[in-house]
Amino acid sequence: MRESDPHRWTHPATILVATDLSDLDHLMPFALEQAVETGARLILLHVLSASASITADAAGMPYYDTGGALEISEQMMRPWCDLAFKRGIRCDAVAREGHATQQIVAATRQFHADRVLLGTRSRGKISKLLIGSVAEQVLRSVNLPVITVGPEAHLLADKGAERVVLHATTLRETSRPSAALACQIAASQKARLVLLHVLPPIPDMEHKGLPTGIDSAAMQDLRLLAAKTAVDCCTAVEALIAHGNPAIEILATAQERHAGLIVLGATPRSAFENLTRDRTVYRVLAHARCPVLTLREPQAMPEQARVELAAAHQ
Repeated sequence: MRESDPHRWTHPATILVATDLSDLDHLMPFALEQAVETGARLILLHVLSASASITADAAGMPYYDTGGALEISEQMMRPWCDLAFKRGIRCDAVAREGHATQQIVAATRQFHADRVLLGTRSRGKISKLLIGSVAEQVLRSVNLPVITVGPEAHLLADKGAERVVLHATTLRETSRPSAALACQIAASQKARLVLLHVLPPIPDMEHKGLPTGIDSAAMQDLRLLAAKTAVDCCTAVEALIAHGNPAIEILATAQERHAGLIVLGATPRSAFENLTRDRTVYRVLAHARCPVLTLREPQAMPEQARVELAAAHQ
């Protein structure tokens, strides 16, 4: 599998659904909907920690029963595979033992997954805990679209309404791949694409003498991006500027437009930055009322490295 193949990202052949088993009722309606729309095969994966397979014998002595624990895990996933089969969807239930993130990454390679779907849990005010450690590690470990389904996410009730895909963009060059993917997904769903860029609060910009809203330089750049994106994927694209806290504005816009999907580009950061910075992407993942697709942005090459690379090819 080529991890950078945009067509496979838009029309996945295989979707890996990582589950802790307790979230199956919440995750699977979204997984089934995506599989029906794209024709993808589903791989349901549960990773069992070593401690979870400890049991006791008749004398009360603890021992590892890995085989039994894995079989129980697969049995809990099989009813969902049976439901998928009835809908014409190929589905397999797989249980593994080990480190959750490592096993998920390994499974994406083994099954040639084109997309990962998993749940999040809003558990605290620290950014790392907003989505859960496994979800955070997966986001930083795979170069595939990762769709997260937060505790507040739900399927759209009105199937006849106009479908909307919301892409929140930083307008950086590295955010272009996620914009292109958002547009391709919108086109495949016959949905409107809304490109949103969030600027600082209006008083802060006015204090610096900077134009705001539709008069801002960012709006000009956003309109150019919208025009180019619309040509590339042949779908309706709307450019929208907002002012304020990025996470709040993204969530509010998604709710106001009844978005069925939010697309974000995730910037790679160090573990220290993830612990100390209030990451917009984590807040959106934890509180969005629709699924959120994240795609890791490529790291910008330092200027000196670009110069050396250019010189090497002369």
